[in-house]
Amino acid sequence: MSTVELSFSALPVHVRTARLIVTAVARRSGVAEPLLDEVRLAVGEACSRAVEAHRRHCPDEPVRLELSGADRRFEVTVSDTVSEDAAGGLPTAPDAEEFEYGLGEGTAELGLAVIAGLADDVEIAATPKGVQIRMSWPAEAEATI
Repeated sequence: MSTVELSFSALPVHVRTARLIVTAVARRSGVAEPLLDEVRLAVGEACSRAVEAHRRHCPDEPVRLELSGADRRFEVTVSDTVSEDAAGGLPTAPDAEEFEYGLGEGTAELGLAVIAGLADDVEIAATPKGVQIRMSWPAEAEATI
């Protein structure tokens, strides 16, 4: 599958559009129907997190998504351009055990925990240009795009 790149201005209204596009590409990439809701929700959380970070630190910069599929995997990377220094450090997803009895300290951590619970594989990385959240899911068939 080719890589699909999407960027949008940091407005909450665009998160819905990004979710719809990612879901359509996931379907065409062979992701099973029962997993599409998980893809939609995880991408919505990641995009909402990036939009909020941009609105606080760099509202004129776009949020970027990269969608790709290879080796029977569908992968989505959501990137913001908020530097680690501006954001106050790399966000961390608490262990699932911490959420068994309490919600943790902030909603950012809760959003990352939701993403970790929905995606088959998650990597969060701080780069000099911002934070990247990479999520992937199994694809049952080869991509048709």
